Amino acid sequence: METLTAPTTNGQAASGGPVKPFRTAAVLGAGVMGSQIAAHLANAGLQVTLLDVTPESIGREGAPNSIVEGAFKAATKMNPAPFFTPEAQKRVTLGNFDDDFERIADADWIIEVVVERMDIKRDVMKRIEEHASGDAVISTNTSGLPIGEIAEGRSDDFKSRFIGTHFFNPPRYLKLFEVIPTEDTSPEVTHRVSEFARVHLGKGVVVAKDTPNFIGNRIGVYGMMQALREFESGRFTIEEIDQLTGTLIGHAKSATFRTADVVGLDTLNHVASNLYEAVPDDESRDAFQVPDVLSRLVELKQTGAKAKAGFYKKEGKSILSIDPETMEYREAPESDLDIKAFKKAGDLPARLQALWADDGRAGDFFRRTTLDLSGYAARRIPEITDSPADADRAMRWGFGWEMGPFQIWDALGVDAVRDALKDSDIDVPDWVADVPASGFYRDSESGTPEVWIPASGEYKADPRPSDEWGLTYLKEDKKNTLWENDEAALIDIGDGVALFEFRSKSNSLGQQVMEGLVQAIDKVENDRDLRGMVIGNEGSNFSVGANLGEVAMALAMGQIDQLGPFLEGFQAAIKKVRYSSKPVVTTVHQRVLGGGCEMTMASPNPVASAETYMGLVELGVGLIPAGCGTTFMTARAAELAADSGRPSEVQPFLRQHFEQIATAKVATSATMAREMNMLDDNATIVMNDARRFHVARAKVIALSEMGYLPPAVRNAIPVLGAPGRAQFEIALHQFEAGGYASEYDHYLGSKLAWIMTGGDLSAPAEVHEEYLFELEREVFLSLLGEEKTQARITSILTTNKPLRN
Repeated sequence: METLTAPTTNGQAASGGPVKPFRTAAVLGAGVMGSQIAAHLANAGLQVTLLDVTPESIGREGAPNSIVEGAFKAATKMNPAPFFTPEAQKRVTLGNFDDDFERIADADWIIEVVVERMDIKRDVMKRIEEHASGDAVISTNTSGLPIGEIAEGRSDDFKSRFIGTHFFNPPRYLKLFEVIPTEDTSPEVTHRVSEFARVHLGKGVVVAKDTPNFIGNRIGVYGMMQALREFESGRFTIEEIDQLTGTLIGHAKSATFRTADVVGLDTLNHVASNLYEAVPDDESRDAFQVPDVLSRLVELKQTGAKAKAGFYKKEGKSILSIDPETMEYREAPESDLDIKAFKKAGDLPARLQALWADDGRAGDFFRRTTLDLSGYAARRIPEITDSPADADRAMRWGFGWEMGPFQIWDALGVDAVRDALKDSDIDVPDWVADVPASGFYRDSESGTPEVWIPASGEYKADPRPSDEWGLTYLKEDKKNTLWENDEAALIDIGDGVALFEFRSKSNSLGQQVMEGLVQAIDKVENDRDLRGMVIGNEGSNFSVGANLGEVAMALAMGQIDQLGPFLEGFQAAIKKVRYSSKPVVTTVHQRVLGGGCEMTMASPNPVASAETYMGLVELGVGLIPAGCGTTFMTARAAELAADSGRPSEVQPFLRQHFEQIATAKVATSATMAREMNMLDDNATIVMNDARRFHVARAKVIALSEMGYLPPAVRNAIPVLGAPGRAQFEIALHQFEAGGYASEYDHYLGSKLAWIMTGGDLSAPAEVHEEYLFELEREVFLSLLGEEKTQARITSILTTNKPLRN
């Protein structure tokens, strides 16, 4: 079998030496951004010092640390949470500028996040130079002030280690990280910060020029102001604009006005106002003048989600929107806008082309706004960046777009957009005429991505980092497909490693996927040229669990007897993952639920994206985890106990696992999944999701090189029998009496406890895992016959909402 030559990354700095990671950091300024930056650095394992002013220094009363403590406490209560787990919070030490500033001497990286005033930032830089170590990197997190001017008056050595870094809010969740070197910044510093952010903070890094609001906000805020002007014109309602600027065109689900509410209307107002003042030479400067409706909402303190009122307001179960004439909230006005046909047009390029060709209101809106933004983005090159690719990346990573403005231009056709810009009298720079009709992007003969660079008038290589790659280019070459069925495939990913990809709807685990998994592992085990296998995919989620549609279909047709063999096959596939003679590494991301969670627990050496939301959620549909998951959690409890022979040592861990399954608790990060014991210590957590395939492949290779041996079969799992089950029954009675569980929840919990304590055993004992697997199957199949379970399954399939019955 022919294998691919795998690209590798050696992490070399510009000087040729290894990139040195940061281990300690100081964040100066504990406001909303500062506290969240500190949180994400702590997520990455850094020891962080977070400092802010004292109340006395700003003319207030209070304890010296009251400001920083209040800000930190607020950060710990934010939703979505900036910290992976409460444990990460312990890595942040608080202090104040008056008493603790000298502690920055211990920091490898010092990040200034104080108020957006040049005089204050310069004063802070002066103090930093007095206390920082001689090799510390110093950065300013600003979006409105010139980076170079902030370091004026500092030494040449300081300036060589000084750089602008712009985290997007919220720092944990938004991928874009803009790096802004000055003319004095050392290339080694730029590279070190960029690589650390990419690998260890999970960021998409764009190197930007020192211009107002850099790349992302310069283009993104222009687009938001554009939508606000459409609303004020009266041609479109808030609801219509959000329909036309959301997932339909590949933007975030929150579209325009919901995004503005989440960001905060006061923040949007501030950014737009600052931009207007900062870009006197921008030919489209007036676009940043704050619309009247936004100004009035801010004056009324209706600043969005944090104020529970902004462009939208929830009253009871109704979502109301602002009337710009009366400034009162109202039900959505009647609309003749129908976008169903565009949704059905196909993938994103097909939807964009359908809108472009439409002669109705939707098409009119799309063409006008797209042409306006395309012209603006073109006019910003080379002012804000030399590369259209960086503009596109900034919009994808910072604003959640699937395609940036130049990618959209390509999707619609370069000539078509160019001609429409001319017909609409929209100014574009001369270089636009030179772009080949084939597009801004192309692949070179060697397959390297290239982008048109206006300054040079030619295509130049635009490769991704060699440790960030996906499956698309591999699947284009049919020789790389080693096996496939309708819902899964085995793909050669190079260096003697294959990848099993399931392609079912929502990546659910149906019969074809699970049978295919067994066949794929068999093929890998019997191929002398293959070291092992990765299980992964590029779906929105790794997997939402077993295919309930297949289950519901069998129930509806009275074929419940066919579900027994399916369940046995499901368990057999999960066991195959665990006990394969060659390493099988699952690499998971986003939602990993039900059967997907069980598959991951089965893999002895999984790789998980940091943003992995993992849980055994079967009780929510009236079932129990029966793909070996209940058994795995039972066994894990005993393995964690200091003395598994003592029931009192096992009981606390078993209760934790029981409550997680009974309440369908989902971990909100891979780190939390590890704390919940669904990921063990052999799991590798990858901060940058784009690196997960590379890391998983490397792990297979390493395990193979070391001489892989699968884990031993669990043939003596301690279970607690009837005495241990009694404690769970007491807890279930309390939950029901307190209104936290329905009578049927109690019934399901009892069934779960029956399995986890060993079934009908009257006393503690040791059992083979096959004994517990059989109990899982027995309970699962019995629950399928329950009307309330069937009602729960129907509710999920028809409304996508859990039923509490």
